[in-house]
Formats: sequence, C-alpha cells, structure tokens
Amino acid sequence: MFRLPKLIAPVSFCSTIHHTLFFTHFRFTSKCFKDFRMAEVNSSMLLKEKKPATLRVCNVSSFTTELLEIQADNPSFHVLFIPGNPGVIIFYKEFLERVYEMLDGCASVTGIGHAGQTRKNWEHGRQFSLQEQIDHKVDFIKQEFQNTEFPLLLVGHSIGSYISLEVFKRNQEQVKYCIGLYPFLSLNKDSLYQSFIGKLAGSQVLSTSFSAIVAVLGLLPISVTRFLLRMSVAKSYSSTAAEACCSHLLQYHTVRNILFMARKEFEKFAEVPDWMFIKAKQDQVAFLFGIDDHWGPISMYEEISKQAPEVALSIEREGHTHGFCCYVAGSVWVADHVVSIIKSRFKSKLLRTCIFQSK
Repeated sequence: MFRLPKLIAPVSFCSTIHHTLFFTHFRFTSKCFKDFRMAEVNSSMLLKEKKPATLRVCNVSSFTTELLEIQADNPSFHVLFIPGNPGVIIFYKEFLERVYEMLDGCASVTGIGHAGQTRKNWEHGRQFSLQEQIDHKVDFIKQEFQNTEFPLLLVGHSIGSYISLEVFKRNQEQVKYCIGLYPFLSLNKDSLYQSFIGKLAGSQVLSTSFSAIVAVLGLLPISVTRFLLRMSVAKSYSSTAAEACCSHLLQYHTVRNILFMARKEFEKFAEVPDWMFIKAKQDQVAFLFGIDDHWGPISMYEEISKQAPEVALSIEREGHTHGFCCYVAGSVWVADHVVSIIKSRFKSKLLRTCIFQSK
C-alpha cells in the first residue's frame, strides 16, 4: 500500500514510483584545456563564477519545451543534460548551476525537459513515448546547435542515460562524450518496485485513476500542498525541488505522461542494451552507479565492465540516492563528479587526439 506524499519524488519514472509515485569533426580549443589547468593550479585563488540558470520556454518540433540554460561568455563546448522520468527540468537547477560553476565558464550548460511534462498543459493531454522523447532531443540539437562550431557533451540521468546514448548514435560527429548518472538501461527482474510500476503503468484503468488522484491533490491551495510536502517526503528537499513538486508533478497531464513513458520504457527494455554501440564508443562513455539503486544495479555495472571494459565506470559511495537532484548535497556531489570526469578524460592522450583536434 503506497502513501500519497511519496508520489512526487522526481527521478526516472521508475525511480519516482520507487518512492511510490513517481543526450564533420568539431573540436575543443586549446583555450578550454588551458582554462582547466589554470583552474586547478589556482583553485585556491580563483573565485568560481556563479550564474543562475534561466528558465526558457521554446518550441521544439512544434512542442512547447522547458529549458534551463546558463550561457558562458566565451564557451569552448556545450553540455546538454537530459533528465530522467519525470523529466521536469526544474528539479535539476542546483545540479546544472554547480556544473557550470565548476567548469569555470568554459562551457555553456543546457538542461532540456521532456515534452508533455511542462508546468502548463501545452500539448492538451498528448502522451509522448520513449522514442518520441528521443526524437524530441535530436530535433532540439538540430534546431539549437546545427550551426555552432562547439562540440556537445551529453549528460543523462536514469532513463536520460539511455536517451543520451540514443542521441549519441544519431549525432556521432557533434557529440564527443556521454555521461550516464545512475543509468536505467535494462529491466531489473529482481526488483519488486519495478514489477509494481510495470503493472501500474501497463494498466489503462490504474494509470488513469492514479493520475486523477494526484491531480486532486494538485487542486489544494498551494500553501496546503507545500505544508504536506514539508511534513512528509520533501522535509529534506531543496526549496527548488519542493516547489517543482507543487508546480509540475501534481497535474493530471504530467502524471499521465510519466506513466505512459514508463510503460514504453518497460516494453523497450525487454531487449538487451546495444552493447555493440557502447563497445564501439567505450572511450567516449562514462557511467556513475549507486550502491543500492535498483534502477541501475551493480549487476549492470558488472555487465558493462565485461562487455565494454574501457567505459569509465564509477560507484557513488557517499550515501546519495537515485533522486540526487532533490537534495542540495546530492546535486553538488554529482555535479562535482561529472566535472571531474570531464576534466580528467579530456586531458588524456586518447581524447586530446579525438576531441582537441582542429577541423
């Protein structure tokens, strides 16, 4: 029996229900590499640049899309972040701001929310599948980055890790690296949570009823909703995450899209991961796993290490969760980890040859 307050924890859809509801050759310029070295040498003397992420609403293939952006004055590359499910980008505000800050203004950072999971019901109840969300991200790159000379780094969370790999397949000239955080890449047959979510998302009656119940909660006065959140699941949430719960998740169209996308995830993940592509790009892929994460279990970590041993694999042992984006400490730690991968990998001989080359 699940408790309604935990309906709203944002992570890959699957992770939300776990709480019981719920990415020609381009180049990195030598300037960016020098900036990284100077930042490390003078880290005790430099004041990190702090810029707030800006929310922008734009049309991508006629679908209204929410973006969080931080534009660098003179970037050498661009980091594009793809969220889990729920794909409400506001949850990742602290994370994205920290990534930008720790990159010392060397890169612009953009987070793109999922189609249909916006604050307003722009798409009038239309439901978007996993494949449509992938196409949505590919179309965004064509629209926003087609005429730029900057390479892209993809970072994805949970199902966003899978989406990032699929986007990488279709943009192999422009995308130079892909990082998956707590990746959801395959079904975990040992997880009772996933079994429960599969049944909920797979039933039209259950998913419709569940969405309606959540929508009723969203009709409560905002002060009441905030109070209930603060007294339950959101007690230790960042203020940004708590506000995103109120503004986005307690809406019928959002929950319906979360559940529909989850259903398509489960159907797709009856197949095995595309090991051929991961192996072919293993020097341009990294994954971060959690100790006790049923969406990205250690068994998947071990399987990747066998199938593609050159993939950069890490295990987070600091006690953060799959839903790291709901907490300031989790957002900071994971962002620092992402930046450490970027800085270390882009100094390696292999990636200097691949990425820092001139056209």
